[in-house]
Amino acid sequence: MDPSSTSIPARLDRLGWSRFHVLLIAALGIAWLLDGLEVTIVGAMSGILESPYTLHLTPSDIGAVASFYISGAVTGALVFGGLADRFGRRRIFFITMICYLSGVLLSACSWNFGSFALFRMLTGFGIGGEYAAVNSAIDELIPARLRGRTNLAVNGTYWLGAALGGMLTIPLLNPAILPIALGWRLGSILGIAVLALRSHVPESPRWLIAQGRMEEAEHIMASIEQHAGGGTSEGLRTIPVRSAPNSGLRAVVRTLFSRYPSRTFLVLVLMAAQAFLYNALFFTYTLVLVRFYAVPPGQGGYFLVTLAIANFLGPLLLGRFFDTIGRRIMLTVTYALTGILLAATAILFLFGMLSAMTQTLTWAAIFFVASAAASSAYLTVSEIFPVEMRARAIAILYAFGTAIGGIAAPWIFGHLIGTGSRAAISGGYAGACVLMLIAAAVAARFAVDAENRPLEDITPPLSS
Repeated sequence: MDPSSTSIPARLDRLGWSRFHVLLIAALGIAWLLDGLEVTIVGAMSGILESPYTLHLTPSDIGAVASFYISGAVTGALVFGGLADRFGRRRIFFITMICYLSGVLLSACSWNFGSFALFRMLTGFGIGGEYAAVNSAIDELIPARLRGRTNLAVNGTYWLGAALGGMLTIPLLNPAILPIALGWRLGSILGIAVLALRSHVPESPRWLIAQGRMEEAEHIMASIEQHAGGGTSEGLRTIPVRSAPNSGLRAVVRTLFSRYPSRTFLVLVLMAAQAFLYNALFFTYTLVLVRFYAVPPGQGGYFLVTLAIANFLGPLLLGRFFDTIGRRIMLTVTYALTGILLAATAILFLFGMLSAMTQTLTWAAIFFVASAAASSAYLTVSEIFPVEMRARAIAILYAFGTAIGGIAAPWIFGHLIGTGSRAAISGGYAGACVLMLIAAAVAARFAVDAENRPLEDITPPLSS
């Protein structure tokens, strides 16, 4: 094989669906499942955490804790994104998961607002690193014709964990089963899982090629083909490659804004809009139920399970249309439809026309579509930038987009809920609606038609 060219990317895209891909999805999707499990438990506990028998937090404190978590995720994405491009996707999987599990365990030992906020930040630090490494690996190992639906499905597993977390809060927060001062702490440590699955995930051959490690890439590719069923490489397209040193963060940022300005702007808007929607609305939903519908704090899990199921089914059922109808149309439709549904719900809430059940059902309809939209933002950022800077591009744009749309959002909505004003909260919903509609317009103009195309066709490697 000519050392300056390779057919490995074409061989990866030619593979059929196999047990290897199922294992890959399970091993990488478990991070999102654990995140959804643990974040939902903490969100459902928000009413309990106001009790003087627990941490005695105010609604603003609870919103601020969520902001600390998002700050940690932003920082973790930036740190581990650079490391994933420098040292590989596989090695970072284990480090980020250890950080995440450490934060979860320490959160269960919190004694006041300050300690709880700090440990939640550490938890977010680990999960933020997962976004860069995991999304890079998914797109680099999954065949092009299946990349959209697979990426959305893996990101959607977050909501399987959320549904499980919502169900677990029902016994954990029931004082007839567990003392109120103990149940919420047990809920905080339910995110622990075994790391054994990840030991079977190979390094990305595409990343190895970019590092000039052709023999390792060929060895891993042969192993994948053995399990997934590959054939001869004759007649397949080859790409020229040469190894190049990893550029620093400043060079990557300069490349994003000078070489790919429209793509960078697209991702920033998509990320900011979905970050505001979820970090402001979903993670303070239990507070709305408690304050406006007199739902007992320990019963919030029933309603969160409904929302979580809708969030999971959205990417799962709509994901295939991103591969068939196309990225541009589906991005535009899902973001726009989310905004329209949100506006209608805001009006109904303002005039008191909803009950706890009907409000939950309307939100389930919103999140069914919004979850596909949010997952597609991660799909977009992970496939439209060169392999040499893919993880850092994901990290930087996730960090900036989430910082713009997500860090202050939980605190803002915690404060709005604390006022007890329906008008104030409806105004917040209207703000989220406007952001989603703006994102839809930007997607219609700047989205990349990446469906069924090899990553190297969408964006050639910098070293090619």
